[in-house]
Amino acid sequence: MRWLVTGGAGFIGGHLVERLAGRAAVRVLDDFRTGSRANLAGLACETIEGSILDPGALARAMEGVDAVAHLAALVSVQESIVDPETCLSINTTGTLRVLAEAARRGVKALVFASSAAVYGDDPAVPVGEDAAPRPLSPYALSKFDGECLCGMFGAAGRLRTVCLRFFNVFGPRQDPKSPYASVVPVFTERARRGEPLVVCGDGEQTRDFVHVRDVARAIEHFASRPDLEGVFNIGTGRGTTVNELAARLAARAGVAVEHGPARPGEVRHSVADVRRAAAAGFAASPAPEGIGDAG
Repeated sequence: MRWLVTGGAGFIGGHLVERLAGRAAVRVLDDFRTGSRANLAGLACETIEGSILDPGALARAMEGVDAVAHLAALVSVQESIVDPETCLSINTTGTLRVLAEAARRGVKALVFASSAAVYGDDPAVPVGEDAAPRPLSPYALSKFDGECLCGMFGAAGRLRTVCLRFFNVFGPRQDPKSPYASVVPVFTERARRGEPLVVCGDGEQTRDFVHVRDVARAIEHFASRPDLEGVFNIGTGRGTTVNELAARLAARAGVAVEHGPARPGEVRHSVADVRRAAAAGFAASPAPEGIGDAG
């Protein structure tokens, strides 16, 4: 297959390109707004520097492509709150343009990177794909927008689309200062410096930590199966408390654990119901067994 990875220089995108390179022809479209060239260093891929909002760059990137992994996005929740117009321009309008160009070019499959943020603070544990969306930020809203647009193109028969709702992704090369970073690289960086791990609040909030290599494998799996479309959770189905995570890393590094103030508006529990993905033939490796592989 000939792949286009939008946002391919990002954290997840770089791992997907790494997985595909050498086994498929891979093209990356990235404006390097937040992506890093280091994530593509040494990988066999063609790189086009440009925005998904640039019709010329998008047309060049889509030429001769069989499958699209659409990862390009403004990923900072806080930035989306400060500048919702830019967020919706990149994430909603950008996704519409990617879908339209892919449909025009006769692309066989498009996988859209969505997010568990679509669920908001849903109290269900685990939460399934049929739960009512409760987006609490422009970022979350834009991801739901993208899902709706994918559904429209799919329903019209213009393009096969799959939307993957990623839960808490972690793994190598994740920047602890990145707006996308989960608590894992933040804790890992502090542990490496011999500093105490600071848990916000009581630490009993739960997260579903899924390894980035599993996320890359999921994208390839759902793009490659012509019978699959719709929305799927990508997680482990296992909740880990922040206290459990901190204790594991602190014991490994020999550092202390401290508690700080709770973060206002933080989601209390976020765990994926993964039965739909399992029925589609995909399962992530358990976490947090691989949680140390984060830097």
